[in-house]
Amino acid sequence: MDQQDYAVGATRVAAGRPDGRMGGAGRGTADAVLAVRGAGADDPQVPDPPAADVTLSPDPGLLRLAHWFAAATPGTADDLCTASFGLYPARHLGSAAEPAADPGVSWWHGPTAHCATPVRPREGRGEGGLRRARRDDAALPVVRSGAKPGGPGRHRRPERTPVAPLAPVAQDRSGAELPAAERRIAARLLLAHPLVTASGPHADGFPLIRRHRDWLAERFDTLLGYRLVVGPWHARLCKAGLGPGAARRLEHPVTGAPFTPAGYAQLALALALLVDAPEELEYRRLLDAMTAAAPELSAEPADLAMALAALAGWQVLGELPSDPADDAFVLTVDRELARAVPAGPPALADDAADLIRRAAEAEPATAVRRLLAETPAVLAADLPEDHRAWLREHRLTAPAVLAEFLGLEAELRAEGVALLDPAAELTDLALPGAGTLAQAALLLVERLVEEVRPLPGETVSGDVPIPDALIDGVLGDIADEYGLPARYLADRTALRRDALDLLQRLALIAPTPHPTRPPAWRLRPPAARYAPAPDLHPSPGTGRHSRPGPLIPPPAGPRAEQRA
Repeated sequence: MDQQDYAVGATRVAAGRPDGRMGGAGRGTADAVLAVRGAGADDPQVPDPPAADVTLSPDPGLLRLAHWFAAATPGTADDLCTASFGLYPARHLGSAAEPAADPGVSWWHGPTAHCATPVRPREGRGEGGLRRARRDDAALPVVRSGAKPGGPGRHRRPERTPVAPLAPVAQDRSGAELPAAERRIAARLLLAHPLVTASGPHADGFPLIRRHRDWLAERFDTLLGYRLVVGPWHARLCKAGLGPGAARRLEHPVTGAPFTPAGYAQLALALALLVDAPEELEYRRLLDAMTAAAPELSAEPADLAMALAALAGWQVLGELPSDPADDAFVLTVDRELARAVPAGPPALADDAADLIRRAAEAEPATAVRRLLAETPAVLAADLPEDHRAWLREHRLTAPAVLAEFLGLEAELRAEGVALLDPAAELTDLALPGAGTLAQAALLLVERLVEEVRPLPGETVSGDVPIPDALIDGVLGDIADEYGLPARYLADRTALRRDALDLLQRLALIAPTPHPTRPPAWRLRPPAARYAPAPDLHPSPGTGRHSRPGPLIPPPAGPRAEQRA
């Protein structure tokens, strides 16, 4: 692919080499990012000097980023990671509902994707804790929820599914491969995994990316303003930020523990040294260089281990020492991948908040298409006025173009648009999911919708407040009906925390922050797609935590007058 220079506001990223040795921002991204130092220094014809002769000096931009991470709150650190690295996967809802006769119907009252799959009774449950709903990248496609004959139950962790080969490419009558199918597979892979290597877990799809790199680069740039760089051994889709409150975070590739601000700071600090490190680097030397570069950023061993595990997961580092005290261990460093990780260190941004804002800036068409491609649902009420006007004008065509490009299905409702992936592959979170936590969250959102859903004809601005006691009551009913594993029996608040966190990350609920107490929660319209069709005169709940009585009073009439 020919070298291309992309204007980024007043700054030009000119290090986008066709050999894939550079990340960078795409068209439509603000001027908050800049190429890392020495991005083109890896000339294969110039041999590396001996490792002992290489001085480890940190990249100034990444070192500055490390300090911003260390000073950030957890939510801001997540948004800063999204803005500066852009390595987040797309996130889409699955389980398509029946088509709506009127695309202007509300999510609250339209067709639903509710699936009344029975849950295993309490007495038949096995031991073990609630499992996380986070999907393992190496286990695509995900195992569907629900018990199958001879298979695991709905609330039992399924067996690890082996890595599936690429789906067979469609062929025409002459037996020739249809490039459209290959392009769609490659586009979906890049949107789910922005950094793909020839030897990584998604190596099967790398040849398709290289084969169609010119077409993919043009489409990603035109539709989303993303820059695609493809080299001999890796492909990097340089995504833009999603703005504040995007609810995206890095997690430990093995344990799934979320990154802390200190963990992010260690990640940026290590990366600042690895972009110019020799191919073989003593483990102790890296640790000493990190301490010397920023002694004020010293962190707990767990934060450092988390950062190094993420770098190993991206293949920036090879095998890590089994014993952190093994000073003689030698790390293998891939400088090209180290330089491909940042979408761009801070250049013109004044601080972390400024970088988060600038990295998400784009013209209305590009900004809305990015939200459609990356997030579970786009609600008009969440958009600025100019973005809302563009979505209203292109409500039919914009989702259709992206759906064709990525193999998704558009769901149009009065409140907004969602691009669905019924295959449940183009997402890092699945609902319904394969873990017990996902099933508990699904039961929770279903019952919350049934309790607080607005009635037809009611004036609702969008979200509906959830009484805090109702959340505890519904979770209490779920615990009574299905039981709880040991870890949640000892800490009921952990179930509430984890279930609400999953629903928030799927944009089905949203918090209303409060300065002195925990946030209140609001139910978002797309949540109604997981509940049964609305019943205007429901029977009172039977659980001991349920609120008695119908949701609405009986209609007035002659009999009501007689009773009075």
